[in-house]
Amino acid sequence: MGIVRTNQWLQEEFDRPIKICEKLLPYFKGYTANEIYNQLISFGMYRPLRSSKYVFDLMVKENVWNQVERLFQLYKKKWSGPDIPIFLFPIAQSGGFFFRMEKNKSGVSYPDKMFLFLSHLSDPKELEALFVHEYHHVCRLSNLNKKINHYTLLDSIVIEGLAEYAVLKNCGKNYTANWCHIYSDQEIKGLWKKYLKNQLDCKKNERVHDQLLYGGGRIPKLLGYAAGYKIVEEYYESHHYSTKQSFTIPASKFIE
Repeated sequence: MGIVRTNQWLQEEFDRPIKICEKLLPYFKGYTANEIYNQLISFGMYRPLRSSKYVFDLMVKENVWNQVERLFQLYKKKWSGPDIPIFLFPIAQSGGFFFRMEKNKSGVSYPDKMFLFLSHLSDPKELEALFVHEYHHVCRLSNLNKKINHYTLLDSIVIEGLAEYAVLKNCGKNYTANWCHIYSDQEIKGLWKKYLKNQLDCKKNERVHDQLLYGGGRIPKLLGYAAGYKIVEEYYESHHYSTKQSFTIPASKFIE
């Protein structure tokens, strides 16, 4: 599959994103175009504004579709990863927290597809870091093969930690997300005990799952992400697993 030429869709229907989402109906069984758009907006997809059009024009100028296709072929071979469709769109220009907490790039992954939301990236390694994170998700999700509502908070924490540790290994520390380093080891230990330890079995469809994963209110910002990176880092230091092994190691192993 590889890169879907959404640049052509955007050329034709930029101001009508619902029409674009109608083209996504075969990839989201049982959803309407409006439901697809609302879901993608929550992860960073553009709204039809002048600023977003400027971003799209930059993406065309920089030929981002070809850049991502090269990354896909590289990592699909390197990781023996699944052959999935990948969709690129401009990122919303309002900021906010996305999966990697980066204002100029975001993404969302499924076991059978991937979406990247982009702005201008002056360093190609930034694009690779986003790709590595999201494609690692795809590989792990497709290998675990669980229904989405069966995932627990521990599953989600480990998934995020593993994906960003793959960024560290493939792109270097300078390209890891900010949330990897916002809390000290001591702070993580205290926050783990206070907020996470007794909630690890809560399911993805329970409200507390996202509260603890993303933080907000009384819960520290991006707590689940930061904790996930720390427990994966500690596990790697004593086990030295390969990237391919990281797609199948049970989440429970990381806290034994």
